Order: sequence, then structure tokens, then C-alpha cells
Amino acid sequence: MAGIVHIFHAGRRGYRQRVHTERPKPLQQYTTEELYNRFQFGLDDINYIADLVRPQLQCRTLRSHALTVEEQVLITLRFYACGTFYEVIADSMGVHRTTVGEVVTAVSDALARLLDHFVTFPTDGQIAKVKQKFFLLGDMPNTIGVIDHTHVHIQAPRQREWEYVNRKGRHSINVQLVGDADLAITNCVVRWPGSVHDARIFRESRLFTEFQTNRPDEVILADSADPLLPWVMTPFPTANTPSQMRYNNAHGRTRCAIERLNGVLKRRFACLNYLRVEPQGACQITLACIVLHNIAVHRRVPLSDIDDPPEPLAPADDLGPPMDFPLNERLSGSAR
Repeated sequence: MAGIVHIFHAGRRGYRQRVHTERPKPLQQYTTEELYNRFQFGLDDINYIADLVRPQLQCRTLRSHALTVEEQVLITLRFYACGTFYEVIADSMGVHRTTVGEVVTAVSDALARLLDHFVTFPTDGQIAKVKQKFFLLGDMPNTIGVIDHTHVHIQAPRQREWEYVNRKGRHSINVQLVGDADLAITNCVVRWPGSVHDARIFRESRLFTEFQTNRPDEVILADSADPLLPWVMTPFPTANTPSQMRYNNAHGRTRCAIERLNGVLKRRFACLNYLRVEPQGACQITLACIVLHNIAVHRRVPLSDIDDPPEPLAPADDLGPPMDFPLNERLSGSAR
């Protein structure tokens, strides 16, 4: 019987021994500047992010050549930073294309769960400092936030694709963002299709409901697409007097913070210019990038000046609002 078994195994066809190739080790082989250019974060920042998501991503063993948490974070950050095809990321990181997709999904979900920790509206003890920074920025008094909407372009979804066509004829997620003078995001809504108007997203956000019920003494600056309310200040459509002109100038100088925030967010995470994923995945990736953006602001991570990401398939342009969170509310499932 032993001889028969031996002959059977000896005659097997198609059996190949698994060969594991050596993966690159970016944390060891790249300088700090090279890490910033490729991943938008330095060594200490990457280790900090890895520690945040370690409970959700840590494999119990390294069996089957499992990826470490640091490797998973690096793969995801590389995708966020350049937004190219999974195959390109796979080639540069020494893994398979399907692995990149699975890792990006897992890390994005883990980061999105941290939203309520990193995206918070100013507390009573912080409001005075926030108002002072806004006043120094543009001479606009009593301001605690600036709001705007931006579109994250996506490929045409397989279901209800018409709902995602925005006013410029492109498929997108309409994201609502509220920021402060330091360009940190204090509130977001990330769940609405691109066809939905900014004003509706704002009216149905938890931020709107909360502030309509418990009206603050401070104000949020918005553009003309949003409603004028006791706590929402919009510019005059036409400034007919010197005082109205001064108000519009102060409003514009102060509210430019949210325009800069949008620019920094999409410059640091080029993937947000175009995502080749379904809407739910796009929402999770956007939430993850929002969390990482605030981490970068709080840790004073410099924005790389190297413009090496590939061009998106279509031109990137800002269109609409971000998604909201309870003052950070979450979309059913996981995207807000």
C-alpha cells in the first residue's frame, strides 16, 4: 500500500511548491522625504496609523505569508496618495491585485470606524479659540465653522446609476464638509449621490437638525446655495452698499478656509479625484481619507510638493457637498 501511495504522489501532475517572493520594505528602504512623497506620511505617522487600526487588522499568525498591519497600511496609503489602478499598486508593493483590493477595503473600514474620534465639532471650551482664529483669518466675528460641498467622482455604478450623475454630467458622491480655520474637518456627510442638491444634503444632516433645535450663539459661514438662517450666514447676492461690500469681503476671506481644505484633501489623497469602486466603497474610502486628513492636520504632517500621481481618467473638479456624521452621522452600513 505504501508503494502504491508513493507511486501515486510521484505521478501527480500540476503540483507546484508555493514560492514567496520578498516584498519591498518601504519603512526600511526609503528616507523620510521619500515616504512623504510616496505615502503622504512619515515613519512616525505611519506607525501611529498602524497602531490605530491594529485591533481590527492584526492577523493572529504570519501563516501563509500574511501581511503585517504596517504592510496593509502602506498599501492603502499608496493607493490613497496616487489613486491609480490596483495593478500598479500591486506591482510596486509586491502583492497580487486582488490583495490590494481586499486590503484597501479592510483598512478603509477600520479607519472609517474612527470617524467620531477624529472628526468632532468644537466643544464649549474650544469655541472661543475657534472664533478668534476665524476672526484673525478674515475679520468675520462669531464664526465657528465654514461649510461647503465637494464631489468625489466615481465610475458608473451598476445599480441606479442615474442617481449619481451630477450637474456636470459625471458620476459622483456629493460630500458635505465643515471645517475650521486650521483646515481640520469638524463635521461631514458622506452618503448622498451626486444628483442631490447641496441644500437638501444640508437640511437633512444631523448638524442642521441639532442646531435648529438648540440654536447656537455662533454662526457657520455658507455659500449662496445654502439657506440663510440665524446661525448660517451667506453672502449678499448683490452688494449695494459699502457695509454690504465689507461684509461680503470678510465673509469671502473667512470662508476661503473651506476651499483650501478641499484642495488640500484632494491633493494629499489623489484617489478622491476619481474612484473606480461602487458607491458604498467610495463612501468608506472618503471617510477614511477624512480621518487621515485630520490626523495629518493635528500631527502637522507636511503636504508633499512632488506631483507624481498619475492623471485621473477625467478632469477633477469640485461640484458638491460632503457626507455628514452625527454631528458625525453614519450612513447605513458604514458610510455617513
